[in-house]
Amino acid sequence: MLDIYKKIIPIIVLATGLSVIAQGALAQSTAIVPQSDQQVRLSYAPLVTAVAPAVVNIYTRKTVEAKGFQSPLFSDPFFQRFFGNAFPGTTQRRQENSLGSGVIVSPTGLVVTNHHVIADADDIQVILRDRREFKAKVLVSDERTDLSVLQLQDVKGELPVVTLGDSDDVQVGDLVLAIGNPFGVGQTVTSGIVSGLARTSVDISDYQSFIQTDAAINPGNSGGALVAMDGSIIGINTAIFSKSGGSQGIGFAIPSSMVKAILNSATTGTPLLRPWLGFDSKVVDWDIANALGMDVPHGLIVEHVRANGPAAKAGIKPGDIILSADGKIVEDAQNLRFRAATKGVGQTVKLAFLRDGKPLEADFVLEAPPEDPPRDPVIVRKDAPFAGAVFVNLSPALTEELNLRLDRSGVMVMEIARGSPAARMGLRPGDLLKSINDYGIKLTADLRDVLSDPPKTWRIVIDRNGETRTVEVR
Repeated sequence: MLDIYKKIIPIIVLATGLSVIAQGALAQSTAIVPQSDQQVRLSYAPLVTAVAPAVVNIYTRKTVEAKGFQSPLFSDPFFQRFFGNAFPGTTQRRQENSLGSGVIVSPTGLVVTNHHVIADADDIQVILRDRREFKAKVLVSDERTDLSVLQLQDVKGELPVVTLGDSDDVQVGDLVLAIGNPFGVGQTVTSGIVSGLARTSVDISDYQSFIQTDAAINPGNSGGALVAMDGSIIGINTAIFSKSGGSQGIGFAIPSSMVKAILNSATTGTPLLRPWLGFDSKVVDWDIANALGMDVPHGLIVEHVRANGPAAKAGIKPGDIILSADGKIVEDAQNLRFRAATKGVGQTVKLAFLRDGKPLEADFVLEAPPEDPPRDPVIVRKDAPFAGAVFVNLSPALTEELNLRLDRSGVMVMEIARGSPAARMGLRPGDLLKSINDYGIKLTADLRDVLSDPPKTWRIVIDRNGETRTVEVR
């Protein structure tokens, strides 16, 4: 019976008298309009009955500290002997509770949820629909994908489990259900369609290629299930666009392909290594498409290829136009990075690209970005006008971690202490230190050499987003 749900499209077509046209347009697809009153009256209830028991509520508790202004009088041991830290402005500890949702994906008690649901939690409680409660511990929690895998503790009895579907098979217009616990009112089911795919401009996590849906998602739904009509989970609900805090019909879910990658890390114990592409690129726009004779703009034009990186090994060159990966159209760099991350290190992606107008293919072997050179941090403490800054060596691993362009290399400002001489001098995280008194700084070891015998005057050259700046301090 559940298979019938896949065949339903919005019945407004019938109401407007356009059913003949609609059926003709759909002649080459498997979807059809409802054929009878019985089909129109179909209910989602059997689907909810099968899936909803495996969607859980997650309650977390963490201790937070707040510290404000404190009079020196309140620090006097005499007063603290009688009043402790109860004075205004002293450090206060309080318990902060939060609510989210999750999905049981294994009979052994593995639960998938969002990283932001359980981040920094001291205690995690998972409550099932049948009111059973379990403590949970974190196996994997990845901020960059906003996914976490929990392990239920002391599991007794059989657990309801959902099946992860294939998010690559999802199409815009597919019917979906969103299940979670919005606002703590209890488990709630909403329905809608897939409104968009491969959304990469949401700024939720580093690896973005979200499923967009108009099924109502509200606070508390985070970590809940986006369910296809065959009962499989095609995404983990994670965020909404909203001016009011409530649902406005634009919600986003992390595709199940990424969920499977996180689960593999949790179950095998292997580190979550992300592949790197080894090239910089920009999206092909209309101007570039017209210059290249393309009918429509899509794909990426390669700008810079890292020597000895995976792109160079695959034969990719500057000027190539990356069109697709494993047969899927590449819309932008985020989309390609997401697809590489879901396949994992050691796997191969088939890239289709254009070179001088000629279609070509390449087997792109995914590699982990090397930490070469090592970061080797230098903390500048005194005897320098930029005391309070932390410098590191840039490597492919760090540029991938920080999502920087690969053509940036050298010694970079990683951190700046607030109110430090470095902050007052105007240094910013991300600045590249090029030279001091005409002495080239290529590695942090070069910076150490300068700091070991500090000069009386300083002429510091930095690179900020490709712009050279010089600071002189006497």
